[in-house]
Amino acid sequence: MTGLADKRMVEWRSEPSTIRIPKPTKLDRARTLGYRAKPGIIVVRQRLIRGGRQRPDIKAGRRSKHSGQRKVLGMNYRHVAEQRASKRFPNMEVINSYFLAKDGRHYWFEVIMADRDHPVIGSDPGLFWVASGKNKGRALRGLTSAGKKSRGLFNKGFGAEKMRPSSGAHGRKVK
Repeated sequence: MTGLADKRMVEWRSEPSTIRIPKPTKLDRARTLGYRAKPGIIVVRQRLIRGGRQRPDIKAGRRSKHSGQRKVLGMNYRHVAEQRASKRFPNMEVINSYFLAKDGRHYWFEVIMADRDHPVIGSDPGLFWVASGKNKGRALRGLTSAGKKSRGLFNKGFGAEKMRPSSGAHGRKVK
């Protein structure tokens, strides 16, 4: 890491875990993922704690069921960051997100969000799709890029037969 990134992370650690920022830190990356400097589009910096997810330590009883403390989520950190930002701003939809930085304790991501009810978004030819009802709650339903990746939908063909329509629905398929 460069000295500039280290100084920024010192400031970011003292900020809230979800914070709206005036402009993207990586403008070139944000623009490739759909960011435009126009009303109705915001950028949110999301901080996550690293180190996997753990269930609370169960003190009573000595059954083998109590020993598995580590919880394996099928989601990557970027997907979790998008979901948390989406919950914090319920009137906005996640367009995309990107990795920003990490240290020994935290990950930081920036999430690009659009207001689905804003007239500028509805009339923009590149962003009008956000306003349609079928894109409501995209991040929470795993329809963003990070969500599709964690669901295994970027794998196609041989070896990926059980991924569609979803890993949970595969066994329920009516033939």
